[in-house]
Amino acid sequence: MNSIWFRRYTTATGYGPRLVCFPHAGGSATAFKPLAHALPADFDVMAVQYPGRQDRFAEEPFTDLERLADAVAGELAGELAADPGRPYALFGHSMGALVAFETALRLERAGLPGPRRLFVSGRGAPDSRSGERYRHYGDADVLAELHRLSGTDRVLLDNPEVLEMVLPALRADYRAVGTYVWGGGGPLAVPVTALIGDADPVVAVSETPAWEAHTTGGFALEVFPGGHFYLNDQMGRVAAAVTEGLYARAFAA
Repeated sequence: MNSIWFRRYTTATGYGPRLVCFPHAGGSATAFKPLAHALPADFDVMAVQYPGRQDRFAEEPFTDLERLADAVAGELAGELAADPGRPYALFGHSMGALVAFETALRLERAGLPGPRRLFVSGRGAPDSRSGERYRHYGDADVLAELHRLSGTDRVLLDNPEVLEMVLPALRADYRAVGTYVWGGGGPLAVPVTALIGDADPVVAVSETPAWEAHTTGGFALEVFPGGHFYLNDQMGRVAAAVTEGLYARAFAA
């Protein structure tokens, strides 16, 4: 791949379905390295690398979620064109679920082959407006939220040098989620699987089925033990759910 937007963490790209992964707020492509290794070897796992982190640290991060989805959709369209016919799916966690959803919308509206499935993890439906509380978050609020969600090692968050590096992307991502407003329009034709931890403090299990209204392609709900970052402890089960949701159906047609 020539694009600076995607990373692979396996030695072989595989000839099976492609899974494109979208990180959480403040997260990077490496968040999906464990999932890439837990999935079957024939999967081609691509993780999105947003600007403003790791090797893209010098780039300005996006503060507008829809503009971020515009950029990702444009880059992804080129990757799909280079390998036409390969079935693919999108997987987004937390903020990444909204970016993946908006990316799927853009690909569909452009008349491009859509994903076989959209996996949305740890996030309420686009019209829930649950992210509005982040609109006016300052640095202290963002750090308190990270501590509450236990998604980042506290030792790292207490390190001033690390904080100086990660805060610009965190500020931008929380701003993007806080100002995001679903634009309406027709539902996706793509099947949707929502994944959620049963003790997630961000979105309740009871709220998650609201995603069903955003697809005409079928809906499934997968509930796992754990909080907002349930994936860290349930990677094998998450990989199994993704495999069942995509691989078993990818070549059915």
